[in-house]
Amino acid sequence: MDLRFTPDELAFRDEVRTFFRTALPADIRRKTELGQRLSKEDTVSWQRILNAKGWAVPHWPAEWGGTDWGPVKNYVFREEMQLAPAPDPLSFNVSMVGPVLIAFGTDAQKRHFLPRVANLDYWFCQGFSEPGAGSDLASLRTSARREGDDYVVNGQKIWTSRAHHADWMFCLVRTDPKAKPQAGITYLLIDMKTPGITVRPIPTIDGEHHFNEVFFDDARVPVANRVGEENKGWTYAKFLLGNERTGIARVGASKYRIQRAKELARTIMLGATPLAETPRFREKVADIEVQLKALEITQMRVVCNARKLPPGVQDPASSVLKLKGSELQQAATEILMEVAGPDALALQPEHLWGTATDEPIGPEWGPMIAPDYFYTRAASIYGGSNEIQRNVIAKRLLGL
Repeated sequence: MDLRFTPDELAFRDEVRTFFRTALPADIRRKTELGQRLSKEDTVSWQRILNAKGWAVPHWPAEWGGTDWGPVKNYVFREEMQLAPAPDPLSFNVSMVGPVLIAFGTDAQKRHFLPRVANLDYWFCQGFSEPGAGSDLASLRTSARREGDDYVVNGQKIWTSRAHHADWMFCLVRTDPKAKPQAGITYLLIDMKTPGITVRPIPTIDGEHHFNEVFFDDARVPVANRVGEENKGWTYAKFLLGNERTGIARVGASKYRIQRAKELARTIMLGATPLAETPRFREKVADIEVQLKALEITQMRVVCNARKLPPGVQDPASSVLKLKGSELQQAATEILMEVAGPDALALQPEHLWGTATDEPIGPEWGPMIAPDYFYTRAASIYGGSNEIQRNVIAKRLLGL
């Protein structure tokens, strides 16, 4: 295995870097640099710029709007996007439901949904977690009863990210309550405007509204919106979660946070010495950077191995990427909290959203540090908790 980039791949990196430097709108770039939250309109606008370039879904087959770049160029593209820093395209669309439809959807579903998923004409959310069925997803109880050409859905989903923005949900429902836990589950696409669906916000510790509860009360979903076979949804969910875990490593995003921590630390004085030059700070940064380099090499190995796997088969090593990647995201935000010190304490939501008309308390970047730190606490839970990833690693990689 050769982990070095070829001249063609290095030229491609320059092309991508130039695109992000010139095509990313200045207001969105500034929000991303500061760590401010993006509006739905910001996310839609940027994804449509990428789609016009043909780069919103580069890892998809060219037949459905992708590029056929291959895993190495896809890796380079993603890293440069996070280093720019530019917003990621909506992962629920491009990394989750899109690949599932390509692998398992009907031709009619592909023709209808995939162009709209790529262009963010449809905003999807994920209906997997339930009370009592988060990390143990096989215990889900939301039911779908077949009545003629419809499924009648009843139950509750929770921790549904951005459901208040969503037009559609990809959802796991139990269609055979007598089957084994992993059997009897079906994968449905549900229009969020369907009568019988209620979305309720869940405010989180960072003072924001990311998550929601979603309730289904006799919501009727056409059978035509079922992906794949009835009672085979667990297979499609495992495929989707493998894609999600690979993306959660976010090596480029952690690199950017560390780079920013070092820049800001040069402006923080401890007596006559910049924080960035203190031995303790340098030791902490070096420790994270060494671990990031190891993770990056592991990710490159997964990328290279992906070329050898049959279509639709996920490398169990993606669990390593998710586990270590989430830990390093949290470590990087801890360093930024240390840099900010008391300047991270004031809750200033109007500055977090870029809507403030007054000066912030402390430096311009201060209001974004603590919310970012709090939000990344969830990184070790979403996409399959790190405890579950350790089980996957023990069983499938180590054979324990």
